[in-house]
Formats: sequence, structure tokens, C-alpha cells
Amino acid sequence: MDHQGREPALALPSPGEWAVLVLVCTALVAYAAAVLLLRRRGVSWPWGRVLAWAAGCACVGVALVGPLAERAHHDFVVHMAGHVLLGMLGPLLLVLAAPVTLALRSMPVGGARRLARFLGSAPVAFLTNPFVAGLLDIGGLWVLYRTGLYAATHTEPVLHALVHLHVPAAGYLFAFAVLGGPDPAPHRLSPPWRAGALVAAIAAHNILAKTIYAAPPPGVPLDQAHAGAQLMYYAGAPVEIALLFLVCRPWLLPRPRRSRAVGV
Repeated sequence: MDHQGREPALALPSPGEWAVLVLVCTALVAYAAAVLLLRRRGVSWPWGRVLAWAAGCACVGVALVGPLAERAHHDFVVHMAGHVLLGMLGPLLLVLAAPVTLALRSMPVGGARRLARFLGSAPVAFLTNPFVAGLLDIGGLWVLYRTGLYAATHTEPVLHALVHLHVPAAGYLFAFAVLGGPDPAPHRLSPPWRAGALVAAIAAHNILAKTIYAAPPPGVPLDQAHAGAQLMYYAGAPVEIALLFLVCRPWLLPRPRRSRAVGV
């Protein structure tokens, strides 16, 4: 309350936050429309994927709009919580929702063929190489926190917007590159290579957290750097474990072989 006993007015979203809200709502509506289209054709779509898409969009929205996003400008610990939602958990959930498969099944034949050709193109093959995707994802974080870029994002709105665009995009690309599905990827590497890229990325992510603890980014107080680094390390661990399990699932839970006997 102010000195006259009145409740402070709620701050309206900024133009950038409105843009995020529009994009998130558009993604939710487009996904729901595609699912409804399939159901009208008599094709089922798992509810788990629908929930994963909704939860992934919610992670992105919460990280970029509202109280968490506002506090992240001034509190490095809150900023790091946003990093886990925006760059790790949210992208994983979005990949598990299989949006590419949904698009291929719901689009007209011509559009689906063009999308399939795009997925098989050389640029997509390069970007979805797990080592390249890992460099864009984790390497981008090293640039953000081990240079003056993080401090610059507080005074340069364009840099701030570009970083918030890069983090979820690179996180999604990496999760897509290392997982063995559910979306198709014509150039996806074999599980051992993907597992190796994931282990290397996890190691680089955790080493980065330790360097932040030891040497805070410019402008970050020491106590916030310590708490933020611990949050980055420990809160990111469940997502990393989930990725490891999903990548190694073919070895951990091999599918039973189908019998070729007649009538089985």
C-alpha cells in the first residue's frame, strides 16, 4: 500500500510482454485446432502430448511475463529460475508434445510434403546435429554469463529480447536433437552419439554453474550469484536426468519383439 493506504495499481504488460502473450496464445490455439482437426477425421492424439504442449507454453509464458519476469530484472536467483523454465523444462515439454508430427498429420498433403522436405534439408541436418545444437544452447549460456552480455541486457532492450528469443529456441533445438522422438528427424544420429552429446552438454552446463558460483557475472552480487548458481545446478538436474532417461530408454526398456506366428 502507498502512504494513503491504497493498493498499488497492477503494472500492465509491456509491448514485449504482449508480444509473448500473443505468441503463446497463438501456439496453444494452433495446437488445439490441429488436434481437433485430427479428431474430426477419426484420428486420435494422445492427451499426454496436449498437456505437455500446454505446460511447455506455460513455462515460457511464466518466465517471460508477469511477476517472475519482473523480479528477474533485479534478482539473479529469480532470473536463474526463469532460465530453468525457459531454457530447459519448457523446451523439453514442447518437444515431447510432438508438434512436428501433429503438423505433418493435420496439414494438407502439399504442405506436409514441403515440411518433410524442409526437415530433410541440409541446413536442418546441420542445426539438429546434437553437438551443434549443444554448442548453440550451452555455448550461448557461456557467452551470456562469462562476458558482459548479461549486464548489457539490463540496459539494451534489443539484446534483452534477442537473449530471450535465443534461450528457448536453442533449448528446443537441443532437446529435439538429442531425443529419439517423438517427432521425425531424417538426419538424427544414433543413440550413442546423442547420449555423448548430452553428457558433454550436461558437464558444460554444470561447470558453468560452478564458475558463476566462484566468479559472479558483472553486476551480480555475490550472495545472489551463489544462490543462483546452486539453483541452476540443482534445479536443472531433474531435467537433465529426464533427458538422459529418454535418450537411453531404448537400452533401459527394450521393446519386446513381436511374434511372427500366425494368429498372434
